[in-house]
Amino acid sequence: MRVAVLGGGSFGTALASIAADNGARVRQWLRDPELAAQINREHRNGRYLPDYAINASVVASNDMAEVLEGAELVLVAIPSQAFREVVCQARPYLDPAQILVSTTKGIQEAGFKLMSQILEEETGFPHIGVISGPNLASEIADRQLTATVIASDDPETRTRVQTALGCDYFRVYASNDRYGVELGGALKNIYAIAAGMAAALGMGENTRSMLMTRALAEMSRFAVYCGANPMTFLGLAGVGDLIVTCSSNLSRNYRVGYALGEGHSLDEAVEALGQVAEGVNTVHLVRDKAREEGVYMPLAEGLYQVLFKGVPAQEMAQMLMLGEQSSDVEFILSREDVRQAHRDEGGPHG
Repeated sequence: MRVAVLGGGSFGTALASIAADNGARVRQWLRDPELAAQINREHRNGRYLPDYAINASVVASNDMAEVLEGAELVLVAIPSQAFREVVCQARPYLDPAQILVSTTKGIQEAGFKLMSQILEEETGFPHIGVISGPNLASEIADRQLTATVIASDDPETRTRVQTALGCDYFRVYASNDRYGVELGGALKNIYAIAAGMAAALGMGENTRSMLMTRALAEMSRFAVYCGANPMTFLGLAGVGDLIVTCSSNLSRNYRVGYALGEGHSLDEAVEALGQVAEGVNTVHLVRDKAREEGVYMPLAEGLYQVLFKGVPAQEMAQMLMLGEQSSDVEFILSREDVRQAHRDEGGPHG
């Protein structure tokens, strides 16, 4: 199979090497010609995965036409803010027979667009999918056993991605809920920031467990409102991705949250990271969308206050504890049913 990877970050680099290990002819597009030259010369991405030996058959280039020529599968691993721009740049060299797959966990501000929606809008192609799951690139590079999800309505897309990327340490599971899988990947970044803050503030395991579980409820509530299947959030792209990103200091969003919990400003936290933390942008977008649509999201609201309104993290954590005591799993017992019971009893309902 001929595979093109657009993007020179850690995840794109790891996927390029896996596909090459599986026997694919792989071309990787990078904006930076010097980094492309280093990959070709040393089989190493010194900026993002300096200790990872990339399969020597991966050819890197900053020439988009050269990378995309003859590709059957195109993996788009570009940060959300530049995603549409790069897809537009690639568009003249793409054709409808190609399979286009986003690996980016983010949301475009204009129109609240997911990355696969941008692929659809810019190309109109039939074979579109997303990859998402608990996928810390540095662990994939170490060949740690990892699983991901390929989500698409199109069976050919799912099968071809499983063939291209599935191997003894990288397992690729299938889903037809593209929207739910993609939203899970974008939304969990918000709660990773909260988990990092909680860790820095010295909160206990009970508290962090509560935080993750309520985050899962909040994610699925929002996603189902947007048309996703709630069952998707029991899988790798939901609870799986949430666990890893809320538990690991390898997670960029977790590290931003930890720095905030230590008392650093948002600018200081992002600068120290030196890479894109998609969750910072996502907090703003999701909080605004939730308010606009009337979806109850207290954790997203609280994080918004800390990140953008200067509320101290410690103060916000205490405020969240005073929130509504409602239903545990809304798809079993709705929040409105709990409120009604409280009203009938004359009790408090938040």
